[in-house]
Amino acid sequence: MIALSGECLIFQLAGGANLPLTADNIAVDILGETAGKFDAEFVQHAATAVFHYFKHDLDRQSVTIAEFAEAMEKVLRGFRLPEEADDCPLSRVTPRIAEFDLWHLARESGDFAELFFFPRLREELRRHLRENPRVIRFKQLRSCVKELVGTRRWNVRCRTLEEEIVRFLRECLTAEQRQEDFALVVE
Repeated sequence: MIALSGECLIFQLAGGANLPLTADNIAVDILGETAGKFDAEFVQHAATAVFHYFKHDLDRQSVTIAEFAEAMEKVLRGFRLPEEADDCPLSRVTPRIAEFDLWHLARESGDFAELFFFPRLREELRRHLRENPRVIRFKQLRSCVKELVGTRRWNVRCRTLEEEIVRFLRECLTAEQRQEDFALVVE
């Protein structure tokens, strides 16, 4: 039996044969209408990145040609050229924005204000995150804080609670799994 280099990845060909290759040995040909949109050096770097992904990130020893080709396609699709952005249907999609009124949550908390407010706020954040929005907008923070504090005028206690609510949302957000392109707006 021949020992292979530690930097090899076994490519399983459609006919059942196995071919050990290093990142430098991979040759990729782009066919169809996208063939002229990427230069050879760029494609080679993308192939090296996909190789590294399978070999080191996923710790795989072998990969099928179909798996490698699918991963390459995803990578190259991620590098849309600027002139293609207007033609891409994704550029015309309006971002999904989930809104929630903090003042109503404070009103619903009633006499126990902060005791019920924070767990319900976490629950609302989780509910909205499950819908995978691009933006979650929590509105009426100042009105919410004044309701929780039980005052009509803004004061030092209001400022402290406002900062606590924003900090709480940040902590909850870091604890939750979410998509990459995401924004949280608190106003």
